Amino acid sequence: MGAFHAMVKKELRSITREKTIMIAIVIQLVIASFSSVILVGLMSFYDPDFIGSYARVKIKVGVIGDSDNPLVGFLEERSITVTAFPSSLAAESAFSAGAIDAILLIPQSSGVVDAKLFLPQSETRSTMILMMLKEPMERYENYLREKHGLHVRYVDLKGMPSTTYEFRYSIIIPILMFLPAFVTGSMVIDSISEEFENHTLETLWSAPLSLSMVFAAKIAAASVLAVVQCTLWSMLLRFNGTYIGNLALVLLLCALVAGVIAVGSALISLYFKDRERSQFVYSLSIPISVGASHLLDLSPLALLTRLAGGDRYRGTADVGVYVVLLLALLILFFSVAEKLVAVEG
Repeated sequence: MGAFHAMVKKELRSITREKTIMIAIVIQLVIASFSSVILVGLMSFYDPDFIGSYARVKIKVGVIGDSDNPLVGFLEERSITVTAFPSSLAAESAFSAGAIDAILLIPQSSGVVDAKLFLPQSETRSTMILMMLKEPMERYENYLREKHGLHVRYVDLKGMPSTTYEFRYSIIIPILMFLPAFVTGSMVIDSISEEFENHTLETLWSAPLSLSMVFAAKIAAASVLAVVQCTLWSMLLRFNGTYIGNLALVLLLCALVAGVIAVGSALISLYFKDRERSQFVYSLSIPISVGASHLLDLSPLALLTRLAGGDRYRGTADVGVYVVLLLALLILFFSVAEKLVAVEG
């Protein structure tokens, strides 16, 4: 095993010298480091209401009329800067100069409140301001109902909206946790293809290991790097406020998927024996495999989402299916690896 470990270390050192691979790792690191910021940006397209509840956008509202109205307090609690103006002319001047983002007219009234809101012409800014004002305006509406004896019974649900939860656990986390596995397959193909293209198979034959074990060391090195990345990504996600349930099983699943992809890509590169065709077939097989996996009840994407979300009905037995799959691929690999290389000889 000492020779095998030495081969793994050698492959890891060679990987760190590959600029393309290191750039891909850095890109993943940036995504994981700023996942909370990226989440806000992407959620603005996926669920626009998310902005009004969670985005830290600063807006300034000019108030005309009843500056002591409870609505002003609701706005300030939402971290909205409120400025009172004595007249509509003064408010319009400030609005035109860009000192405030919107004008809110709150008339003195003990009955029906006919408030008026003036927004900028830009649709993007107007939409953003409306999203920010939605929550305090709804609170004011409920306040007026209670004041006039209209008791509305509703449940104030805590936590994130369902769309936010769905987006974070079904898109953000799977992308970050499975991306290292996809990169692993490309790394294995490059590493094995180089041996054929550089005609260094004779050197590999002279190693104190079987040729299949030499290729297995390449697979192991790439898989170890994927596991390290997934562990780091999970720490960064947790630092950004994203809770990952069943973390040990999530990391184990990522490691198994990386191993399956690495072994499969090794078989592809041993069969074609050149980088271009191997990468082309690998690039086609990944989206086809991911799409086909959704037809299965134990799709790796669905399983990862449910494990990370803390699903009590998914556990070790479900992950064990991928252990069996990886073992079957390893048996196939060790059975045919040297035979595929012998075809070249």
